[in-house]
Amino acid sequence: MKNIIFDFGNVLVQWHPEHVYGEYFGDEAKAWWFLRHVADMDFRQRIDAGESFDGCIREKQAQYPEYEQAIELYRSKWREMLTDEVPGMREVIVELRGKNYELYGLTNWSMETFPEAREHFGILQMIDRYVVSGAEGLVKPDPRLFQVLLDRYGLCAEECIFIDDNPDNVAAARNMGMRGIVFTNAESLRKELAI
Repeated sequence: MKNIIFDFGNVLVQWHPEHVYGEYFGDEAKAWWFLRHVADMDFRQRIDAGESFDGCIREKQAQYPEYEQAIELYRSKWREMLTDEVPGMREVIVELRGKNYELYGLTNWSMETFPEAREHFGILQMIDRYVVSGAEGLVKPDPRLFQVLLDRYGLCAEECIFIDDNPDNVAAARNMGMRGIVFTNAESLRKELAI
């Protein structure tokens, strides 16, 4: 395996919308309820697939007028949802580069916000070959998004390791012939990669 493909959110950069909503609601349980039922996975994936923040937010606000302000926070406070680099991952990237692995990124992320995140977090700049869902109109675990990456960089799936914190995305990569690793932390990843 010579090519290693990283998800970005919660693999390289910590993404915690529950922190913003926990502070807003003053209640962690309410924050998680909101993220499961209002600003839910469908809402987030539509934005990650390239739909506009403003359009998706307006639609949600029409559905849930009682949460109008909370829904708006998903855009106005998105930067605060990104808290820091994932501990230990910068060192993992440096070591892998030193061992001549080819590093790539495959992320579900809106192109409205990805450029600013990349500018702010140096770890994202360490991987300069990547595919962003918002630019392609596709989101993981759709195999077509994986295929975009393979085609763009001339990669063979059987020569790739894909690392993501979402088991569904890892399963999709495995179905395409890649080796897949469900990410939990840098230490466990080191053991899986034997570095």
